[in-house]
Amino acid sequence: MNETDLELPDGRTVHIYDSGTDRAADPLVVFWHHGTPNIGAPPAPLFPAADRLGVRWVSYDRPGYGRSTPLPGRSVASVAADVAAVTAALGIGRFAVMGHSGGGPHALACAALLPDRVFAAVSVAGLAPFDADGLDWFAGMSDSGRATLGAAAAGRAAKEAHEADATYDPEMFTPADHAALAGEWSWFGDVVGPAVAAGPGALIDDDLAYVTPWGFDPALIEAPVLLEHGGEDRIAPSTHGQWLAAHCPTAELWLSPADGHISVLGTAGAEALDWLSEHRSGRASTGRTDPTR
Repeated sequence: MNETDLELPDGRTVHIYDSGTDRAADPLVVFWHHGTPNIGAPPAPLFPAADRLGVRWVSYDRPGYGRSTPLPGRSVASVAADVAAVTAALGIGRFAVMGHSGGGPHALACAALLPDRVFAAVSVAGLAPFDADGLDWFAGMSDSGRATLGAAAAGRAAKEAHEADATYDPEMFTPADHAALAGEWSWFGDVVGPAVAAGPGALIDDDLAYVTPWGFDPALIEAPVLLEHGGEDRIAPSTHGQWLAAHCPTAELWLSPADGHISVLGTAGAEALDWLSEHRSGRASTGRTDPTR
């Protein structure tokens, strides 16, 4: 994995990860969007599937994480300008986006705001907009999830006060999640630790962005969208994926009833890469919803 820093026109620096072009003559470029709180290193457990498909992973530390400069007051939509700059600097034209958890909304933002560049998008265990009409946004979340995002909804001061006393809550994960985290998805330890080493600032910026206007409408996405969700998810309940599927005309939902927030990556992550490969030509999706995949 090649790691470099890129200075943006506004003076900020972003830290980039790029697996390079040596794996395939015409690689499938997938821009990975990390969760909260993570750094941007692409998901190592999916590397075997990526190698099989000739995937070139590209990603970056979102502002404030790792070696990327903070961007105070950023929205979810802010990611599109950063991704456009990163891919341009790497000489990349068209590409796919894939995000997990908090990375899901950011992947959708790129699909909505970079329609000439993004040919398909995957959101795994992602949230719906906070103002989603008809969605009980907090329903199904763990107590700690409701508390942390509820604090964000009350504003920066309340969120900062909450994070000053916040502790890890194992109940936010299902037994399937804990099994995944004890196995190959122990990889999360490699990306969470560095993300929180400098304090909760980037996490706070992320959570504030999720509960304020995103800056784009998912319903206007034209590229094919795949939504993968675990039916037992306690962090981003599956009703969020169902809402997005119902309001994004190009989306299809793959629901894994027994999976949680982490285990769904093991169940369907490699299949998502297959799906991106199949949609590389940019053909519109059928919008099929399969609730029991």
